[in-house]
Amino acid sequence: MARNDHHVSDTATIRLLASPARQEIVDTLEALGGEASVAELAAELGRPADSLYYHLRLLVRGRVVDEIAGNGDGRRYRSRARTRTRLAYKPGATANAVAVERVAGSLLRIAGRDFAAAIARRDVVVDGALRELWASRLKGWVGDAELAEINRLLERLAALLHGRRSARRHRLVSLAWVLAPLRERTRSG
Repeated sequence: MARNDHHVSDTATIRLLASPARQEIVDTLEALGGEASVAELAAELGRPADSLYYHLRLLVRGRVVDEIAGNGDGRRYRSRARTRTRLAYKPGATANAVAVERVAGSLLRIAGRDFAAAIARRDVVVDGALRELWASRLKGWVGDAELAEINRLLERLAALLHGRRSARRHRLVSLAWVLAPLRERTRSG
């Protein structure tokens, strides 16, 4: 875990993040540099500010975000993560595994909505060096070295996506992936 990540291990808190609305609030707050007013969050999410207060209260209660004093622009919220929020995985027949699975399903639904909205636009770039729309599923055999490299590259991708908006960093994108070991199916013969 990176030093500036917020590690969430409590199952009840993980369950909070199974809501697409709360996932998007946390993701947007982190994309805005870790702190924003309700008005800023509402503008980025394209939702009325009133629709966010319920979810923000739950996130504050779950200690995922903090409510801080505003500077005249309404309530402000700060992510507990300097870079990103990470969930603790406890595989097997555990309440944690059920909660994490729900979060994963929710983030994939959000990614599907993001993809559907983007592909409906005529101005989206779909090839070349500045490609911004791409869906794929890959399946293949790897050894320990390849698995370590995949994880290093995923960490690098995550680092690239966690930076404040600037003149140079002007495109807002969403990236979702699932890395999962598959069981080899035996052929009956």
